[in-house]
Amino acid sequence: MDAPGKPLLRALAGEAVWPPPMWLMRQAGRYLPEYREIRAEAGGFIKLCTTPEMAAEVTLQPIRRYGMDGAILFSDILMVPWAMGQPLRFAEGEGPQLEPLRDLAAVNALEVGAVRERSAPILETVRLVRAALEAQHPKTALIGFAGSPFTVACYMVEGHGSRDFATTRQMAYGNPALFGKLIRTLVEATTEYLLAQAEAGAEALMLFDSWAGLLPPAQFRRWVIEPTATIVRSLKRLHPSIPIIGFPRLAGPLIGEYTLRTGVNTVAMDTSMDPRFAASAVAPTVGLQGNLDPLSLIVGGDAMEAEARQILAAMRGRPFVFNLGHGIEKVTPPEHVAHLVRIVRAGL
Repeated sequence: MDAPGKPLLRALAGEAVWPPPMWLMRQAGRYLPEYREIRAEAGGFIKLCTTPEMAAEVTLQPIRRYGMDGAILFSDILMVPWAMGQPLRFAEGEGPQLEPLRDLAAVNALEVGAVRERSAPILETVRLVRAALEAQHPKTALIGFAGSPFTVACYMVEGHGSRDFATTRQMAYGNPALFGKLIRTLVEATTEYLLAQAEAGAEALMLFDSWAGLLPPAQFRRWVIEPTATIVRSLKRLHPSIPIIGFPRLAGPLIGEYTLRTGVNTVAMDTSMDPRFAASAVAPTVGLQGNLDPLSLIVGGDAMEAEARQILAAMRGRPFVFNLGHGIEKVTPPEHVAHLVRIVRAGL
């Protein structure tokens, strides 16, 4: 008999819920025909993120279709620099384009105090989704999120996506005072943004550090662990019971140190992480999340089922949230997601 409360929140609080709760990174997105309809209607991606009714609808679409245990706010990690005044656009087929930030004047021009006001439409989306979940999907928890400072800084400095973010990493080595000021600015802005999401109704918060694995250990500790720990402490000071998920992608053997020193409640494993290693490296009271390969979800069938069952077997008996090891790909057949949901719900 299932205990009362939302399964995702119970797992994030350290309970070994079985079958495990599940949601998927980028579960609201281009692989769903209903998303593509709303995206076409919105015209631009920023318009979609900042039109509360549309963003709320997109957030809820995979909940209606699959009954996921978590609904993650539909937005983007670059809405924080956008809210601080850094010019941002999303070019079709090119990804995000920002005005590169390379000097002290550009860092000083960032407006941390404007984040809450400029993100008001996103916060309204949080309120709309929370109300809809309470009315129609009372077992589903709402997850708010932000990018972690290092990953967001990568885009802000580079001005676009990159395989290696060499300009950013060279700044971290060559001008650590300037890079440190940018990171501290992002810590402050990100904390304010996540606090506002919690006040608007987010029940859990997630920090995405997608490019953390580019850094060697000493730099990882300085630019990934320390800023994340500062954000977590500030959030917990005002909202001690809100669970926080950290995603230090490609952290490898540093996953245990990251989890211990940041104070996150749950750590998300990327596709390359061996769940059994993670289970040995992370305290049994800390949750793990992940980590099915999104490409196996595209293929589906026996291959996907075998991968999913291996993860389930490794995670049984500890706090765990089933997810992917990175975001769902746009060519993923929706019926494969439905099949995955059935596998996880069976808990075998």
